[in-house]
Amino acid sequence: MELRKAIYFMILSTLAFTGMNGLIKYLTEYTAYQLVFFRSVGSLVFTFGYLFRYKVPLLGNNRKLLLVRGLVGVTAMSLFFMAVHYMPIGSAVALRYTSPIFAAIFAVLLLRETIKPLQWLFFAIAFAGVLVLKGFNGEISTIGIVLGLISALFSGFVYIIIRRLGKAEHPVVIVNYFMCVATLVGGILSIFNWIPPTFEDTLLLLSLGVFGFFGQLFMTKAFQLGETNVIAPIKYVEVVFAILVGVGFLGETYSWYSVTGMAMIIGGLLLNLWYKSNRQ
Repeated sequence: MELRKAIYFMILSTLAFTGMNGLIKYLTEYTAYQLVFFRSVGSLVFTFGYLFRYKVPLLGNNRKLLLVRGLVGVTAMSLFFMAVHYMPIGSAVALRYTSPIFAAIFAVLLLRETIKPLQWLFFAIAFAGVLVLKGFNGEISTIGIVLGLISALFSGFVYIIIRRLGKAEHPVVIVNYFMCVATLVGGILSIFNWIPPTFEDTLLLLSLGVFGFFGQLFMTKAFQLGETNVIAPIKYVEVVFAILVGVGFLGETYSWYSVTGMAMIIGGLLLNLWYKSNRQ
């Protein structure tokens, strides 16, 4: 029953993050740190409001690990926002969600979870998709690829931290720590490159936090309820949604290399999900 709820929450998370990612690509005239700042400020309204409304202790129990989660999370987010400047949104999302590969490695090393040999084969297929996504004619920037992969590595570590925190921490407390750290980091690093937004852009920038809050909340609840290696691959759905948004609203185009690479990434993660589910 808990696994079913976890899957449900993760699907809702992908929808919310798709809305946020589409806006990130649309607002790329602003620096990544400024986007991080607005995305975080917009979410703090919800997180602090919720915590005060339901009288949930703000500081949580494992404060050091919560702070680490915030620092790792803002690093992953900043690198992803940077990567979006260099490639179509669907490709950037596909790259970031190679994070289950890194999450699996961290799960073995830190949580002592078991990964079967066949799962490593599926992860290899997904990672090979990254190479195909890059293409053989340099159509996608190497800088974008590197930023996306490093972002994925930090995202994989985030999953493990959330898993380690477990049910001892309220999910909104976890998100609130993340947003507080991201607001501070994004605000400080964007001071010297601040671009004054128009009124319309201000609304769009703040709405990043609305999408991001619900995406983060649902993702946190999903990882608290389900095993890392089962829940993490479900995020592949976001790649499909991102492509639809990119083509339908942002005027993006995708080469056969990009489509094939993304299909390999999604396929490898789907195979892992199928294999893991059938062994339970």
